[in-house]
Amino acid sequence: MTSQRLPSGGVLRIGCAGWTISREAAPSFDAEGSHLERYARVLGTVEINSSFYRPHQPKTYARWAASVPPAFRFAVKMPRAITHDAGLAGIDAPLRQFAGEVGALGEKLGCLLVQLPPKFAFDGAVAGDFFARVNDTFGCMLACEARHPSWFGDAASALLERAGVTRVIADPAKGQHGPHVPTTQAIYVRLHGSPRIYYSAYSPAYIAQLARDMAVHAQQGRDVWIIFDNTASGAALPNALALRTALEPGPGLTPAPGPGLPA
Repeated sequence: MTSQRLPSGGVLRIGCAGWTISREAAPSFDAEGSHLERYARVLGTVEINSSFYRPHQPKTYARWAASVPPAFRFAVKMPRAITHDAGLAGIDAPLRQFAGEVGALGEKLGCLLVQLPPKFAFDGAVAGDFFARVNDTFGCMLACEARHPSWFGDAASALLERAGVTRVIADPAKGQHGPHVPTTQAIYVRLHGSPRIYYSAYSPAYIAQLARDMAVHAQQGRDVWIIFDNTASGAALPNALALRTALEPGPGLTPAPGPGLPA
């Protein structure tokens, strides 16, 4: 079981930022195949972060797509040349190049992640033009993790909603003051590790609460993506497996809203 579809129609996808299988986590996976093939038999999604730093050839994306089951979906982080270097403007050439590369995933491209630098303030004209171009180029879900406080105001929320862009729920939530304000019906959670970002593992109590919160969203028909990005010390994969177990049907899961994430 790589993803969990609830009777109401919502889909829960659990994964990590990368598919490396550590020696400690190996017993939870088949021994045969590449790391991606083994990973994809257990978890339903993966976030490709390497695309942020460097391009990959279309044949590489095509190979990855051929390595996973039909229901598996990739989330791909948009290149820093677009989000950081160009600041979302004048990006026709790099956007075409990226589309030509990542398009080789075909229907297994499930989401594009746009992560913005902490110093990048909201500009409605720039952001509106950018998301219109991205929507015209790609046919998949878009998720945005902005980290400047101006991206959490009413104007930014309204623009993201109009553009159909899902505001990321991040932990820790950089730049966000106050509760999460959703902009679409979908949920995209990025768990970076807390208190030490990229390193800290999440506690069993946190995982249990997360399972209850996310089950509510899926049972209400929302598509839910949960990505563990606490990869630096190898905590992401055990956390993802623990969440997968917590979300399996059984008496241990009683869906109810929790304090950590909005229901």
